[in-house]
Amino acid sequence: MGELSEGLTQVLIPVAALIGIGFALLQWFLVSKVRVCAVADRNGRDNGHKSSLLGDAELESGVGVPDVITKCAEIQHAISVGATSFLFTEYRYLTIFMGVFGVIIFLFLGSVKGFSTKSEPCTYNEGSLCKPALANAVFSTIAFLLGALTSVLSGFLGMKIATHANARTTLEARRGIGKAFVTAFRSGAVMGFLLAANGLLVLYVAINLFKLYYGDDWEGLYESITGYGLGGSSMALFGRVGGGIYTKAADVGADLVGKVEQNIPEDDPRNPAVIADNVGDNVGDIAGMGSDLFGSYAESSCAALFVASISSFGLNHDYVAMSYPLIISSMGIVVCLITTLFATDIFEIKYENQIEPSLKRQLLISTVFMTVGIAIVSFFALPSEFTLYNFGGSKVVKNWYD
Repeated sequence: MGELSEGLTQVLIPVAALIGIGFALLQWFLVSKVRVCAVADRNGRDNGHKSSLLGDAELESGVGVPDVITKCAEIQHAISVGATSFLFTEYRYLTIFMGVFGVIIFLFLGSVKGFSTKSEPCTYNEGSLCKPALANAVFSTIAFLLGALTSVLSGFLGMKIATHANARTTLEARRGIGKAFVTAFRSGAVMGFLLAANGLLVLYVAINLFKLYYGDDWEGLYESITGYGLGGSSMALFGRVGGGIYTKAADVGADLVGKVEQNIPEDDPRNPAVIADNVGDNVGDIAGMGSDLFGSYAESSCAALFVASISSFGLNHDYVAMSYPLIISSMGIVVCLITTLFATDIFEIKYENQIEPSLKRQLLISTVFMTVGIAIVSFFALPSEFTLYNFGGSKVVKNWYD
């Protein structure tokens, strides 16, 4: 069996998270290189600096290049302002919910008796791993607030990159389907990498800070850290439902007033409800989805960590084995980084019928690389055998390489 040192593990996890954040920011920068504003002089005429998006003589339906770019920029700005306003209003109410629900968590958890790692009532003897219920309440509440804030951040960043890239993807499509695909793929990668990397980094920092108090009480530590997943899921609920109701109401308004009463074509930007509908899509399907994805990620990570804590009573206080779920997430960030390059840099998309094979290739490559990565991580991080408790008895699990 291989062996990872605790010090190396302490470095690998935050480094992987920072790499994910850095790669997301790089993708954001590459998307930003696509221009959406025509350069004009004071008289409103083109000053000679042609857009890098379009050829000098390119026209569409009699509309000049600067007019097309300016119109896209105006629509993008309207959607971005509306989505930002909606989210800030929603987050003000969510702040109240976070505070009230945090108090409820603290009161309920603080009113129960503490338990030791053997699920027996606490005696608080010297040297016991048992911690008071009040401490569990405090740390669980802090974890809940951290999860909620990270979920909100994930959703907001997802909305910002979506509204930042929509006009750019549209304009790049005038140059070809491949350019539009790369821009759209990179903008989607921004939210994916940011929510995974931010979630991993905040979870890693929280665990190490909580460990200063809990010490080797892994069950108590990871029981309190489960509040992190609860906070993420709570914010996702409001983001998906609130944005969904908004976009449905705007869609109905666009159809009834725009198409029926004013005879404006569907999805015409002259209809204000169409802009509102796009705002709802961003705050519900994108910001809400970002929070939802983070909630799923946080919940699964916290559940895996807690299962690890009740395995051989903390796997004999082995830090590397107890951090196995976090190491898997770190490996996933690296694998996804490599996989993304296959779509954006290694294989070039030239025709529409190449998009589906490219996406399927992403799934295949990531599956192969992640399978190998999990095997390597399991070999170096997991002990040769461990015992699972509290599952209707006990069960000895032997590692595959033993």
